[in-house]
Amino acid sequence: MDAATDSIPPHTARGAGLCRNLHWLATGRLKPRELSEIHLQAIAQLDPQVHAFLDVRPALVREQAAAAEHRRRDGPIGRLDGIPIAVKDNLDIAGLPTTAGLAARASRIAQLDAHAISRLRASGAVLLGKTNLDEGALGASTNNPHFGATHNPHRHGYTAGGSSGGSAAAVAAGMAIAALGSDTLGSVRIPASYCGVCALKPTHGEISARGLVPAARRLDAIGVIAREVGDLAVLLHVLAGYDADDPRSRRRRVALSLPDWEPGELRTGVLPDLGAIGVQPAVAEVFDNALVKLRHELGTRRVLDFSDWHWQKMRRAGLLLMEAEMCCTFAGDLEQASPAFRAMLDYAARKSAGDYVSADLLLDASMLKARRVFAQVDVLVLPTTPQGAFALDEPAPDSQADLTAFASLAACPAVSIPMGKLPDGMPIGMQFVGPPGSDLRLLELAEVCAAALDAAPAFPVEL
Repeated sequence: MDAATDSIPPHTARGAGLCRNLHWLATGRLKPRELSEIHLQAIAQLDPQVHAFLDVRPALVREQAAAAEHRRRDGPIGRLDGIPIAVKDNLDIAGLPTTAGLAARASRIAQLDAHAISRLRASGAVLLGKTNLDEGALGASTNNPHFGATHNPHRHGYTAGGSSGGSAAAVAAGMAIAALGSDTLGSVRIPASYCGVCALKPTHGEISARGLVPAARRLDAIGVIAREVGDLAVLLHVLAGYDADDPRSRRRRVALSLPDWEPGELRTGVLPDLGAIGVQPAVAEVFDNALVKLRHELGTRRVLDFSDWHWQKMRRAGLLLMEAEMCCTFAGDLEQASPAFRAMLDYAARKSAGDYVSADLLLDASMLKARRVFAQVDVLVLPTTPQGAFALDEPAPDSQADLTAFASLAACPAVSIPMGKLPDGMPIGMQFVGPPGSDLRLLELAEVCAAALDAAPAFPVEL
């Protein structure tokens, strides 16, 4: 049989990234309907244990795949035609409920697609279904009291992270080639770190958030999760663009910088003492080992002064903005909400307008801090999370978003890649943060570093 027409085994297709699957679709070695069936079968086999998905409708998936196959035969072809992608259940897909992790919203059917979903449809992507998340997207463990917990594909009984834990677990387990999530204080990067996949939180406003159930509009970003960094770049090109109906959409106020990375000229910023800001020793050791491996790729390093940045205080300020806005967003849903969720919103309701303004002013301080940082360096490199995945029956650490909040509060892009394994065998991530508009440059650097580290776990995960 001709090598160009050899079929691709299901396990190989599930383990490959978006770009390789696009190549196989383009050469006819895979058909869209075949690729969708591979992933529907994976969901049927694995999701009862992982519980990444809340809503999968095979008939709708097959209908989209058949349309993609027709386009690939007769044209015109979209950029992602036939690629199965999962969607976090706080983004509207017309005709499906958008629960945002709340039982009260389980029968609330979206009338229109979110802007990002419209972009995916226009590109020919096959929408596999909606993924699990924390209640109201307020959390980082995806242990949902209404819909159940999502388990880390690398170890049952351990968290996948959150709040986009279902999306990260679906990609890590080979149930989706890529997934959309949302990132307000780290909600795609935290689960990417725990599940050993890659994630991008773009510059704030680069991807329209219209059709996303808001957590905190000044911080909300549509994030993308995939197994390979290059896949994130493809998704960014598909999803990014100005949306006149989103008040925070960017009309290139800061132009995207071209990917022009030069190792000899790169200035990399690192923190002076990870232990002092709560990073667990095992995480710091993996990070230090990764820095040694990347001594060429990261150019000249500079230890930055972050003594004026209080990691826990800044993360807590962002959380207050989320809780306060959710008091309005979910006002009609609280009777059926869990006591823990109501308690977090009650905390914000008891705060004064002055408290809210004080927290909001810290966002301005964060942006100024970022300007000072990126006047000295081109990229800030740090662990994605202070700890690795923990058991679902353990209390969730308050510090999970401490290291991801900086990019969110400062409206900066950030990328997380796998950097190695902890002593317990679980993956852990490295985070790259750049100035607003540096998304493409950041992705190029992250891709080079990911190749040098070669630390991604084997995909797909079999249980």
